[in-house]
Amino acid sequence: MSPALSAEADDVQALPRSGFVKLVEAAFLLLQIRNRAAARSWLRQAPVTTVADLKGYQPTALQVAVSANGLKKLGVAAPIVEAFAPEFLSGMAGDEARSRRLGDVGDNAPRQWRWGGTGEPDVLLLLYAEQGKLDAWKGSIITALAQNGFDVVIELATSNMHDKEPFGFTDGVSQPQIDWDDVRKPGGTADLDYGNLISKGEFLLGYANEYGQYTDRPLLPDNAAEALPRAEDRAELGDLGRNGTYLVLRELHQDVRAFWRYAAQQEGQTAARNLAEAMVGRQTSGQPLIAPQCAPIRGVPPSSPQNRFTYDTDSQGMICPLGAHVRRANPRTGDMPGGSRQSLVARFLRTLGFTRIDLRSDLVASSRFHRIIRRGREFGTWVAPEAAMRPDCPDPQSGLQFICLNANISRQFEFVQNAWLASAKFNGLFDESDPLTGNRLPFPVGCATDCFSVTQQNGVARRFRRLPAFVTVRGGGYFFLPGVRALRFLTQ
Repeated sequence: MSPALSAEADDVQALPRSGFVKLVEAAFLLLQIRNRAAARSWLRQAPVTTVADLKGYQPTALQVAVSANGLKKLGVAAPIVEAFAPEFLSGMAGDEARSRRLGDVGDNAPRQWRWGGTGEPDVLLLLYAEQGKLDAWKGSIITALAQNGFDVVIELATSNMHDKEPFGFTDGVSQPQIDWDDVRKPGGTADLDYGNLISKGEFLLGYANEYGQYTDRPLLPDNAAEALPRAEDRAELGDLGRNGTYLVLRELHQDVRAFWRYAAQQEGQTAARNLAEAMVGRQTSGQPLIAPQCAPIRGVPPSSPQNRFTYDTDSQGMICPLGAHVRRANPRTGDMPGGSRQSLVARFLRTLGFTRIDLRSDLVASSRFHRIIRRGREFGTWVAPEAAMRPDCPDPQSGLQFICLNANISRQFEFVQNAWLASAKFNGLFDESDPLTGNRLPFPVGCATDCFSVTQQNGVARRFRRLPAFVTVRGGGYFFLPGVRALRFLTQ
């Protein structure tokens, strides 16, 4: 890590740096504040796991995030609360237009949710533990919470599917590599190509982002924030956001039986896996449908073939369909909007289109401005694809407690969800949304979104129609994961 960040490692909650993969048990507690003073006192002393703690052995880990409602319940002054991001303040379900953009309509509408539909709970605790140690530790935490002014609204359970997600695909393959060491300067010529090394300011507030700017966050006068770190871009102000990030949580239920039975109905049981892998964009093993490229990609180790590829050689979607899930979630596009640091010749050539592979190159925004870190956990029972196809297979009641971290909810999570996953117009398509997460409702009215196309070698697309909805949202919220000093400040 860079010297500046290393010096503050004990101020950064560990989640941006680690998914706690060795702590295979986890539970997420959504809390309501019953007693402000008691809740403040407990949060000030909460055993938060930091990046500095990752140097040693950790049998358990705890992370704390607070909603906008929680900030108000804690008694944080209104001007400070209002300085947070507008998406965070309004909440995931607080704006009907936002719900439409996120695809949270129909069966996914907030009125159908188990939690979060009428506003986020006040506090989110993320608990992680080694095998066999979660229940006892969680019990002690819940007892302490009850004695210190909290009520548990709901507990989100998780299960260990051994690196598989419920549909049966290896999960967690593609993540951005965070530039903890400040080895690159955004906006250089190299950014014309796809790179997986992303500025830490895209995920931690208080640091320069991919635009070379500082994402908006609460900055306070020095006399009101002596305990806070100084803002890098305005040294006279205390930076309440520094070392913190915004956390998105969504409870996603996956209909595993419907997914595999649809594939089997279309292709037969022996070839069902081919269609399923086309919809995902990877083999069930996690290998990409596109062969790994020999040329190095910034931020991807040579030993990681599962992540060492782009779609530059497959612009027509002959190998990986244009609307496949992983292609939507991370299009792996390069380019540098505006070309502010390109030479005059390079800008001229790109303006005329001479350096593009084809016209489709301009249909998808540059990926590096919209990356997120995923930290979710599966829940329920894993069922093998072959078993899920059988008519006597019981419903595993499984899904994903989706968690992602980002410094700008609108530009990162909401952009990916709206412009790439939910959009029927992604990548030049016209009547299909994400084949895994799409809600299948017409949008706008009359425009179908329940199709999936696979381009054939003769250039004609094979069309799969009337896809069922395979994923349903049952809860969601926006939270702020503060730095440790910020957490202490907010609870004073």
